[in-house]
Amino acid sequence: MWISIARGILKLRLLWLIVLLAVTIGMGYLGTSLQLSYQVARVLPLSDSTQQHYEDFKRRFGIDGSVMIVGWQDKRWFDLPVYQSWYDMTEQVRKLSGVKDVLSTTRLYTIAKKDTAWGINQIVSQRPQTQQQVDSLSKRILSLPFYDGLLVNPDTRSTLMAISLDEKKLNTKDRLAIVASIRRFGDAFAKKTGVTIHYSGLPSIRTEVSKRVAGEMKLFMALAAAVTGLLVWLLFRSWKVVVISLTVVLMGVCFALGILVLFGFDITLLTGLVPPLLIVIGVPNCVFLVNKYHAELAEHGQKQLALENAIREIGLASFLANVTTAIGFGVFYFTDSRLLVEFGLVAAISVLAVYVICLFMVPIILSYLPVPKMEPEESTQITIWQRVLTRIDGWVHHKRPLVYGLIAAITLISAIGLPLIRVEGFVVDDLPKNDPVYNDMRFFEAQFKGALPFEVMIDTGKPNGILSGTGEALYRIRAMERIIGQYPEFSKPRSLVDAIRFAYQSYRGGAPKYYVLPPAMALRDMVAEAPLGATSSSLTRAYVDSTKQVARVSYQMADIGSIRLKQVLGTLQPRLDSLFRGTNYTVSLTGHSLVFLKSNDYLLGNLYESLGIAILLIAMVGMVLFRSVPIILLSKLPCLIPLLVTAGIMGYADIAFKPSTILIFSIAFGLSSDGTVYFLTSYRQQLRRGLAPGDAISAAIHETGVSLIYTALILAGGFSVFAASGFGGTAALGVLVATTVLMACLTNMILLPALLLSLKRYRV
Repeated sequence: MWISIARGILKLRLLWLIVLLAVTIGMGYLGTSLQLSYQVARVLPLSDSTQQHYEDFKRRFGIDGSVMIVGWQDKRWFDLPVYQSWYDMTEQVRKLSGVKDVLSTTRLYTIAKKDTAWGINQIVSQRPQTQQQVDSLSKRILSLPFYDGLLVNPDTRSTLMAISLDEKKLNTKDRLAIVASIRRFGDAFAKKTGVTIHYSGLPSIRTEVSKRVAGEMKLFMALAAAVTGLLVWLLFRSWKVVVISLTVVLMGVCFALGILVLFGFDITLLTGLVPPLLIVIGVPNCVFLVNKYHAELAEHGQKQLALENAIREIGLASFLANVTTAIGFGVFYFTDSRLLVEFGLVAAISVLAVYVICLFMVPIILSYLPVPKMEPEESTQITIWQRVLTRIDGWVHHKRPLVYGLIAAITLISAIGLPLIRVEGFVVDDLPKNDPVYNDMRFFEAQFKGALPFEVMIDTGKPNGILSGTGEALYRIRAMERIIGQYPEFSKPRSLVDAIRFAYQSYRGGAPKYYVLPPAMALRDMVAEAPLGATSSSLTRAYVDSTKQVARVSYQMADIGSIRLKQVLGTLQPRLDSLFRGTNYTVSLTGHSLVFLKSNDYLLGNLYESLGIAILLIAMVGMVLFRSVPIILLSKLPCLIPLLVTAGIMGYADIAFKPSTILIFSIAFGLSSDGTVYFLTSYRQQLRRGLAPGDAISAAIHETGVSLIYTALILAGGFSVFAASGFGGTAALGVLVATTVLMACLTNMILLPALLLSLKRYRV
């Protein structure tokens, strides 16, 4: 079959060339419409209870992460020039399209009762002109406990501006312009006043991450092309081979971009890695074909026959190798996580597309080029590698006990490092510790307890249940707030209880001591006088749903990491269950912080699941080709041991399991299996030529060894470019996959032949 494919490719080479170029241009054109994803990536499946609670929360109250915050700390916070500049910035931000509302010390509200009606009044009615006016305003603002810890921190003289963005524009490209304008106004304020300004909140964090994802995709494509191209030149000393290889992988990139558009996917942190990954993974396909072509030319010098034999002998092995690589990505399709499904599906299809492009384009281009002449330095280089392979062949035949002993020792040392791996993730831990986004978040954690949303929903089970009767729901919410207030990780709450406290303070003349939830009788009178109608709805609608059945208590919290958050929830949830026991109330903890924690655990579970599926599917592929259970089972060792070594390195180097590093193992396993497939295919071909097992192993080592070494060096060099990422997880992924690939090269060239020789009674 493969000889027919080879002849079909070469006989119709012009037609295939035109078709491939036309399709590539078409896919590339589709790729020009590709956009960044501006939505929060959903990791959890919709069937997960945590995700369901979060979706219910958003349906009732809207997106919790729609507030951007701008803050600063300075002893001059109520000096006239600074306060006036802050007032001006607040007004500039408020007038931006896409901004729903702004709260700051120059734009905040109080509740007042006039005659028999309640109303909401703005404290700062106009731009102050004198220091005396500012002093009067500061005295009034600082007498309102409602804003203490929310907008101001009197102890450190810190303040913030809370900017609510339009949810319709939050998940669109418009968010970039809105956030950029806010930052421009903020930077101008900082320059004018000399204060240090900080930006945070999920809209700001997501915007910065999106911009870096787009920038890094372009950077890594350039770096991957440069590094792999340089390595190919160093290994082959031929610019023609470099151009051929890069042409193939760049065509593959066009296909990947087009596939993203065809599926309706956008660029996320993961799908943004696909184009540079294809450049790195696709080049080895070209290396094996070119190496085989050169070997055939060296044997008989006939170009047509050399190309046919290269396609015939490398085609099947390369197909199986690319299938195993595609499986390493494709298993993420079964996770039911949108983020991973998109990445796995696009990467798997793109890997196979690159294989097809390579199988056609490399022989076609070579057929139009003259027969290459072997340069002296290239001949010397190959001779050096052959000496290395001869040494390896000697180890396999005569020093197998030593090989097994060293591998066992490395495996044992790596296994000891496994328990040292932490399973922990932070929202911004992929960013360097000196990154402005990271430092700004730490500022808000220090001054206002954090910037990440944490929500509690209390469902009374009946319409009007929040305000009916004697106010039981409100008193239980107050008790709940006291319990949560014992945890330093949470900010001051914002809820209907706090709004009523605020109103009661005004009702009793404005003294801070009356910022309390009133007794049942007074509470009933207030509710009767100030129904959730036109005047008060603007204050309360954020905390109660339209049926007045469900209330919301909002917190900001620090980025404390998944381990500490799990500990906090482990003690908090039982206390809340105890508080609401005996009632019909349902209490749900939700919000971005909780979804993030559950996503971390979900991804860890998917590591085992996806890796297990990958091992099973790749073993099935091997069974189709080799039909020997012992050989297939033992041939997995050269693929699994590098993964164990990588995991051990993670433990010793204190690299935590988190969403970005969890991807390493399935991807690396697929790549590691490539070398196994190439070697076993060559070994089987040698046996079919009538060689004894020992001679067949020696021949396979010399036939595939140079290509395996070249491939490992190219893959390792290509993945290493990800170390330049500003995201710690992406950098770790690059370094660890590079390490795994190099280790897999050694196990496939030394351990695998040693095992085959020890099991030579089993036929392949």
